[in-house]
Amino acid sequence: MVKAGLEDIVAATSSICDVNGKEGRLVYQGYDIHDLAEHSTFEEVVYLLWNGRLPHKQELETLSDALRKNAAIPAEVVKAMKAFPKEANSMEVLRTAVSMLSMYDPDDELSDRDANVRKAIRLTAQLPTIVAYWDNIRNGKEPVAPNPKLSVAANFLYLLKGGEMPDELSTKSMDIALILHADHELNASTFAARVAAGTLTDIHSAVVAAIGTLKGPLHGGANQEVIKMLTKIDKLENVQPFINKMFEDRKKVMGFGHRVYKTEDPRASHLRKMSEELGKTKNELKWFQMSRKIEEMVLHDKGFYANVDFYSASVYYMLGIPTDLFTPIFAVSRMAGWAAHVLEQYDNNRLIRPRAEYTGPKNLSYVSIDKR
Repeated sequence: MVKAGLEDIVAATSSICDVNGKEGRLVYQGYDIHDLAEHSTFEEVVYLLWNGRLPHKQELETLSDALRKNAAIPAEVVKAMKAFPKEANSMEVLRTAVSMLSMYDPDDELSDRDANVRKAIRLTAQLPTIVAYWDNIRNGKEPVAPNPKLSVAANFLYLLKGGEMPDELSTKSMDIALILHADHELNASTFAARVAAGTLTDIHSAVVAAIGTLKGPLHGGANQEVIKMLTKIDKLENVQPFINKMFEDRKKVMGFGHRVYKTEDPRASHLRKMSEELGKTKNELKWFQMSRKIEEMVLHDKGFYANVDFYSASVYYMLGIPTDLFTPIFAVSRMAGWAAHVLEQYDNNRLIRPRAEYTGPKNLSYVSIDKR
């Protein structure tokens, strides 16, 4: 039986991530996302996704050190980015820069697993730099060098702000956001990466396929629409009439519902908490308050729960991140999961080649052009 969009069709076996839509659970390699968000770091989660277990202290230090040392991007790529149109779509910039990185990668295209892990480390370290550098470049600022003492989350904020050290709460919020977005089983971009990897193309090409897929508005970008809505509403007292008007006009309130989850997205609970904490600390609580009111209205009137995009919008906004970088940050985090799935595909590869049920005409006979 054909199912549109391959809904609920099992296309692969994987040990990386388990999404339980009925119970609202997200599990990375056996560890519940709540446990990881409370106690882990993004670097530790990267190791977990790639290796199937939590690292020992020395293993974590080795990976963290490798990520710090590989955050810089080639000067040739920076030069090319400076020549890009300043109004270019940020996801197009990311896609193009990653494609360029493959030409400067020191490991051979047809690599063994160790070399592919090294490529994965470089890509995971370099994507945040690309995103931050692009915001610097398009605003006429000279990018600063990555700080070799900072974590992935802290370094991203440091680069984005042109060398300004981020505060502890901002760094922790960014780190948790990266953990929460790191993987989500066979979502569209991850599936695209695995299809590409299944041809035994290089990991950079697989990641370019993933970024191109994430760029689509049905996959990435919902949190951008959420913050646009919040800034348009502007005040808490405007929420109820604004949302009621959306209900009357049968318009979709972005950031609600999920293809898999039938209850609350487990990631949303952590982002909700972060949104409130950042709001209190930065004296911008109205973004959380408006979000909470919208969430209550949509759940009561429509029965839809907030998903990962809804509260990530206010979190990123209060971290001072430009709206059009929200989806690239998704890619920065999801790079860990894409790499995990590509490595898993390589380890037990079979070309992914599904069939389509033919619905076109049959038994036609060719008619010469002068008789048509």
